[in-house]
Amino acid sequence: MLATSISAKSMFKTLIVAAAFGLSTLFSTTAVAQGTVKIGIVSIQDAITNTNEGKKESEALQNRFGARQNALKSQNDEIVALQADLQAKGDKLNDDERASRVKTITDKQKVLQRNGEDFQAEVQQAEQDVLNRLGKKMMEVLDKYAKDNGFTVVLDVSNPQTPVLWASQTTNITKELVDAYNASSGVAAPPKPAATGTTPTRPAATPPGKKP
Repeated sequence: MLATSISAKSMFKTLIVAAAFGLSTLFSTTAVAQGTVKIGIVSIQDAITNTNEGKKESEALQNRFGARQNALKSQNDEIVALQADLQAKGDKLNDDERASRVKTITDKQKVLQRNGEDFQAEVQQAEQDVLNRLGKKMMEVLDKYAKDNGFTVVLDVSNPQTPVLWASQTTNITKELVDAYNASSGVAAPPKPAATGTTPTRPAATPPGKKP
């Protein structure tokens, strides 16, 4: 949702694990006993991100944190400029002037680091709140969809550590879940933004510049 230039698709990358929603697989003991096993896979993070509600929440977070993202970038740009100036003029400065400039840069770096960490923590908490809310709704949709369509097992493959090594694309029900979620939520698709030639970015703290 909300690192410096990340698309909405990857905004949940490090935050979503299926266990957080209380269910990563759906099992039907009756089906297993009868030997009729129907397996599906889903990328929960993609499913949530691509729902109409997920897209609107992403846009809301961008609007909420975008100004602070820009402020952090301005702070970082200032530090980079000071460092470049110090490097260019360093051999012409006396020891006191050089030491003063180094201290100024160091102090600004510390402020930027602190502001960046605070900002990142707020962004992650805001994202997690959204994920908890939308995740519960998605699990209800998944539960109904899986039962209605006779699935014995549904595996979440959005986690890089998933034990699933290969699966046919015919078993992927991510799009179907997005459609089912949109139908049940009643949330209309957000309007497409006007073409600007730029890619929306996810607010995040800009790393401070290197010390001189």
